[in-house]
This record gives sequence, C-alpha cells and structure tokens, in this order.
Amino acid sequence: MRQPELRSVPGLLSAQELQATVDAIAAAQQPTGSLPWPDGHTDAWDHVECAMALTLGGRFAEARAAYEWLKQTQAPDGSWAMSYDELEIIDSSVDSNQCAYIAVGVWQWWTLTADSTLPVEMWPFVRRALDFVVDLQLENGAISWGRSPEGDVHTNSLLTGSASTYQALRCGLALADLFGESAPEWEIAAGRLQHAVAAHPEAFMDKSNFSMDWYYPVLGGALHGQAATAMLARDWDKFIITDFGARCVADRPWMTGAETAELAISLIINGQEEPARQLLSDIQCLRREDGSYWTGIVVDEGKFWPPEASTWTAAAIVLACDALAEGPTLDLFVGKGLPIGLAITDQSCGCQDLTIAVTDTKVRATRARG
Repeated sequence: MRQPELRSVPGLLSAQELQATVDAIAAAQQPTGSLPWPDGHTDAWDHVECAMALTLGGRFAEARAAYEWLKQTQAPDGSWAMSYDELEIIDSSVDSNQCAYIAVGVWQWWTLTADSTLPVEMWPFVRRALDFVVDLQLENGAISWGRSPEGDVHTNSLLTGSASTYQALRCGLALADLFGESAPEWEIAAGRLQHAVAAHPEAFMDKSNFSMDWYYPVLGGALHGQAATAMLARDWDKFIITDFGARCVADRPWMTGAETAELAISLIINGQEEPARQLLSDIQCLRREDGSYWTGIVVDEGKFWPPEASTWTAAAIVLACDALAEGPTLDLFVGKGLPIGLAITDQSCGCQDLTIAVTDTKVRATRARG
C-alpha cells in the first residue's frame, strides 16, 4: 500500500501546515464516520471531498470510516438523502450530484494507495449510485438535479451538478475497467452529458450569478484548452475580488474559500498556475491557528461569515494546494487515464440512436481516454 505525502507549496504552505489542516478535518469526524458541516448536518458530496483530503493526508482509518458511513446510509436505489444527522435523515430530498461523487473519492483512493481492498468493498455502492444518477439523465443530455421527498424527479438541471457528475462518471468508468466490468450505459451518458455541458448552456437553469456555474465546466473536465481559457477569462472581473479571492455570488462582496480553491484547481489544470497561486495566497486570510479555515469573509465589512470553520473549505484548499504542487490531485482533475465516454455531437445526440447503441458490444472500443 502506497503512502501519499503532502507536498509543500513554497511561499504558501508547508507540508506540515497542510497536515494540520487535514488533522483539523479529522478532528471534526463523528463516531459514525460522518464529516459534517459546522451546523452538524452531513451531505454526501462534501463528505466525500473531506474523505479525499483525509486520504491525501494519510489519515486512512478516518477515510475508511468516512466510506463506511456512505455504505451505511446509501438507500437501496443507490441514492443518498440531501442531509443527515449522523445516520438519521434530515432532508429526504435527493441531489443527483451528491450521489455521483462517491466514484471520484473511491477512484482517488485507488490512485493514491494502490490498495484495492476499499474499492472492492465500495464498488457495489458506486455501481448502484451511478446507475441511479444515469437514470436521471434527461433527453437533452443534462442530469436532473434531483428528486423531491415525495419521489418526483425534477425536470430541470444544474450546470454545476452536471459538470461535477461528468467527472464522477469518468471515474466510475475507470473503476469498471479496474474490475473488468462493462458499463456502456455510463459511457453513453458521459458522452451526452459532456456535450450538454460544453455546448448547450440552454439545457440548464440560469444560475450564472453563482461562481460555481462559471468554472465547474472546466473543473469537471467537460471543457479544456482554448474553450476553457475563454470560459475562465469571461467572468473573471465579475467574480474575482482583487487580493481576496472569488465571490460565491456575483452581486455580493462575499469571498468564499471553497469556491476560490476550486477555481484555483480549474486554473491549474488549464495550465494557469500563477493566477491560481495568487488566489490560494489570497485566501490564507481565512486560515486559523489549528489549520482549519473560515468559510468566507464579507470583504467590505472585514468580517468572517458565516462565523464558522467548515471541513469542506479546508478539504478544497488541501486538494488545490496539492494540485499546485503537482501532486496526485493534479492528475485526478486533469483526468489522466480516465475514460471520457462516447464522443457525442449535435448530429448524434438523439436519444433514440443512443439507446440503440447501448446494445452494441463495440461501444467500448470507440471510447478514448484523457
């Protein structure tokens, strides 16, 4: 089993300082293995992000406990509820992106440790989760953002969630390859989803006032190269507060650490290391003595808000610093070696044609890799 090592980022944070941040995340873990928000609730997406930071920081027992929590809380249909108090459901709504992200965490564990025991244990849960998510794909290729407590599937989609789900599907396909299994439905779903995210913004609800909708198509891997560069340049002045970081919402002077760190990863994987370094430097104003991070700051008032340190903010910063240091997080978000799904164009994205393609045993031979 390989032992990952946190890398110092010269002029920013040392490996020891990053380890303190990982340790602060571990200190917030509950007896059930959940990694909650400061208010005590846990959602599956942020929980997985924290588990990834724990794995990167060598806190394997805590990371395993986090994945055990996912096993205990997954519903029979492969979903997770919107939020939990330990093992008890608080909000029984379902967010499709929260359900998909388990695949990214489990793939990260494998690439970091070369230890297959956890992926073997988690594979049935990943499979059920991604099958559930793929069933929520709409005719336009986007993924429905979720399901109501009454069981009604929403007929609209979120760009941020769909972009993140694309990365999850790619990691799921890589895990399927690892176990010698085929998942042609995922390949087609991934291709259709990438095409929707990259080429059809009209397929999603308008949330352009939120910074995540700006950079997530790049972060999730649906956009790269010149298209990614243009996307990141387009709204820079709209969201960036000079010397502080990225706004969460365009019309508010509220800088948030997690969004800034994720934006930094987006820049790094697009070859724009210097602005990423500056952003990560700027948000060190959020760092606390124990290595944890305030969630954000209202810039014009100079006040931390909310007045709490969030595990997922700390996790995002750990991952971003590792990517900047050219650690394994860089490969994860670049998508090195990950399948990209079936290539889709406007001419080939009709649902009827793609449904037929599911039965074609040659579909896997058409798939490229990142």
